[in-house]
Amino acid sequence: MKLRIAALLSAVALSLPAAAQPPAIKAPTLAYDQYKLPNGLQVIFTEDKSLPLVSVNVWYHVGAVNERPGLTGFAHLFEHMMFEGSKNVGEKNHFKYLEAAGASDINGSTNFDRTNYFETVPSNQLELALWLESDRMGFLLDTLDRAKLTNQRDVVRNERRQSTENQPYGVVEEALYGNLFPEPHPYHGVVIGSHKDIEAARLNDVRNFFKTYYAPNNATVVIAGSFDKAQAKALVEKYFGPLKKGGEIPKLNVDTPAITTEKRQTVTDTVQLERVYFAWLTPKAYAAGDAEMDFAADVLGGGRSSRMYKKLVYEQQVAQAATCANESAQAASVFECEITARPGVKAADLEKAANAVLDDFLENGATPEEIERARTKTIAGLIRPLERIGRVADRLNYYNHFTGDPGYLPKDIARYQNADSATIMKYARDLLASNHRVVIYGVPGKKVIDDVARSPENTDADVKIEKEYTAEFEATQAWRKSAPKAGPLPAFTLPVPQTFTLANGLKVYVNENHKLPLFAANLVSLSGASQDPAGKPGIAGFAAAMLTEGTKSRSSSAIADQTGDLALGLSGVAGYDALTVSVSGLTTKLDNAFDLFSDVALRPAFDQKEVDRVRARRLTQLLQQRDQPPAVAQQVGAAALFGPASAYGHNLLGTPASVKEVTSADLTAFYTTSVGPKNSALVLSGDITLANARALATKYFGGWTGTAAVAAPPAAPAAATKRVIVVDKPGAPQTALYAFQLGLPRSTADYVPVVVMNTMLGDLFSSRINMNLREEHGYTYGASSRFTFRRGNGPFLAGASVRTDVTAPAAKELMHELTRIRTEPLSDAELTMARDSYARSLPGEFETNAGIVGSTGNIFAYGLPVDYYRSLPAKINAVTAKQAAEAATSYLHPEQMILVAVGDKAKIEPGLKELNIAPIEEWTLDAEPVK
Repeated sequence: MKLRIAALLSAVALSLPAAAQPPAIKAPTLAYDQYKLPNGLQVIFTEDKSLPLVSVNVWYHVGAVNERPGLTGFAHLFEHMMFEGSKNVGEKNHFKYLEAAGASDINGSTNFDRTNYFETVPSNQLELALWLESDRMGFLLDTLDRAKLTNQRDVVRNERRQSTENQPYGVVEEALYGNLFPEPHPYHGVVIGSHKDIEAARLNDVRNFFKTYYAPNNATVVIAGSFDKAQAKALVEKYFGPLKKGGEIPKLNVDTPAITTEKRQTVTDTVQLERVYFAWLTPKAYAAGDAEMDFAADVLGGGRSSRMYKKLVYEQQVAQAATCANESAQAASVFECEITARPGVKAADLEKAANAVLDDFLENGATPEEIERARTKTIAGLIRPLERIGRVADRLNYYNHFTGDPGYLPKDIARYQNADSATIMKYARDLLASNHRVVIYGVPGKKVIDDVARSPENTDADVKIEKEYTAEFEATQAWRKSAPKAGPLPAFTLPVPQTFTLANGLKVYVNENHKLPLFAANLVSLSGASQDPAGKPGIAGFAAAMLTEGTKSRSSSAIADQTGDLALGLSGVAGYDALTVSVSGLTTKLDNAFDLFSDVALRPAFDQKEVDRVRARRLTQLLQQRDQPPAVAQQVGAAALFGPASAYGHNLLGTPASVKEVTSADLTAFYTTSVGPKNSALVLSGDITLANARALATKYFGGWTGTAAVAAPPAAPAAATKRVIVVDKPGAPQTALYAFQLGLPRSTADYVPVVVMNTMLGDLFSSRINMNLREEHGYTYGASSRFTFRRGNGPFLAGASVRTDVTAPAAKELMHELTRIRTEPLSDAELTMARDSYARSLPGEFETNAGIVGSTGNIFAYGLPVDYYRSLPAKINAVTAKQAAEAATSYLHPEQMILVAVGDKAKIEPGLKELNIAPIEEWTLDAEPVK
């Protein structure tokens, strides 16, 4: 079966008045082939030769919707088990093979309705990906033992602590779904399940689950990217053809009870601000009304142009944030609004204000402008993900799962194209009534967690594992024991941008990328927080946040509306070394986009009324950071490492005192003196030509004047003294545990050897730190390390969020690995893996226009040669064992590291004292020493 999508975006133009018709859109083409193996496995191919990448995307049609009461979280737990090593691949080798091959995207995920596994690899490694996926589909059970299950139960429970219990409002959101879907509905609670049910999972349960659902006849494999179809078909037959068809998949019979009376609950959490959730049940994915409720969600809470934002956040200023979304699913969809209060605003008052917005919408309906805005944004949102070949593969699998038609994209667009005001409002009025909803208040208070003890050590000791296959069948599959050899390396050179300079000194970098009718552009100025005036930390970030809040000719609301009308991404953000204004969207809207983009970047108003409003928002953001232990740990580490006087040591948001003191005049002075054409670059990528880019740059930025020059980065502080800092967060289920040390500037000559060394220390899943803390000990969901390279010396940090009761042993293991990398250099195998992973994954950074402008912006920001990325693979492959070893001994110094632990002090401090790493001091959640 073949489908070719033509004129895909032409539908966008049909909804606009004649005077507003955009130029014709060059439609993307998406062709696919589909067939089925005798064992029931569905196979879908789609080719894209634009990059030497291929994505393998496997969907098993099983999720939380298939779980039984008492085994919640089971589908997700099994997702983890699939990475533990199958018979021929070997224990914990799945990631190692892929990372060594240069995979740029490896993972799996589970939701209510499906489980997926995916990898994007260099095109010569397709056979490797198919070997790995087929081996765990067909040969997992012989190696699935109780030790692996015990380890992954620990990992998944750490993930629950990290993603739900240690996240602000995580337990509140769990209560929301608990009310929407009463037990025994499979959507009750969260996909990850409860501690009790995760811990109750037993080896026979796992094995039976696999036999039932992880069979070829319950799976679909999509191969997308640069490959030969005939060869791929032969490989699919080779690897998946011998696998036996499973039994009949149990039919789903899920009854979702209607909500006929409003349900309400108040949940306490260790948060700073009160929050209100509204939620309703809406039609199933792709059922009548599903698309219309997407429109309603966008009008009510889809960004800065939405009703909730304008009324609650912008005008009344009772909310810090307000969003709505319609989450489509198989058994029932959920329409959810999430409104976070400003300090001092009570949930009841916030609900009253939100109800007034909702009531007005239901009574008076959406305006034609709001509907067209939602239509444009939604259709553009269907196109943007197609930049990534992995997302193309996932989209085909998504459509196949929910509609049975992988080529549903044009029909999907038609759903939104055909929705009209009357139909949208009919569904909204029927479904969003107050007696059909759940209302949850999340308020400050004690976090209640239902944790349970680990299972006894002898759990499942009596389970006997019997071989899955006969000796005769296994003999026919003996060839699987060896990993396939990679094909010839694909011929590919990383792009070199075209460049020119305007008369005013503005540098322009252009990357032509004609794959889709999309573009991205960044205006990068070498300013940022490193140029914050003395005594006024946070000015750069404040100025960047103000750019979309009004210009000399456009109000904040007008900018929000036009951004939505054009379906643009538009933002201003300041890092430590640069202030960047970004825009992205459809090239059919390019001229209008640049008109808005340049106005925001060059003519900000910094109106005092808007300054006061954004000031209140930023003060609240500072308050909210206290709810996020990893963010607190990183802020404490930076302040301790660099000192409060250094621009690299202060919070990008500033301090409460500095934010309160900022004036319009301060922001105007900062922006005009530190941002100008002489210290900036305009970076473009997309479906544009050099001539287009020159015309746009000249028209919209050629008249820009200014004398701002490139300033020196902050000076490096003296080396730190070994310290341990504890930040008390009572009741925290995890400890954010990180070691900090002074790092290196991006300009260091040893940049590539340092990155290669750190790749195996803590940058890969298969890195030493992660394999120790996660896979060997089960202390965490994930651990890592990184050098944060800046124009000056940035920080090095390594660590993880770990279970509270293992804070001390986790700290011991972390410091052990940071010492061992100096005394036990990378082995030959580790060095090869680090080099290959780094070099071969580089094309993945150039899949999207955003990735291209980001990488190209680094060329400007760090003074790199214009052909830097083209020459980078050779430099990576040239790194020697001696250079990698010297990188560790020269630039990692455990005796100078600051260990920061943000968690429940009463529970973690005694163990840290026993380690005797260094004297312990206490700091506050605001990154200040306790006096």
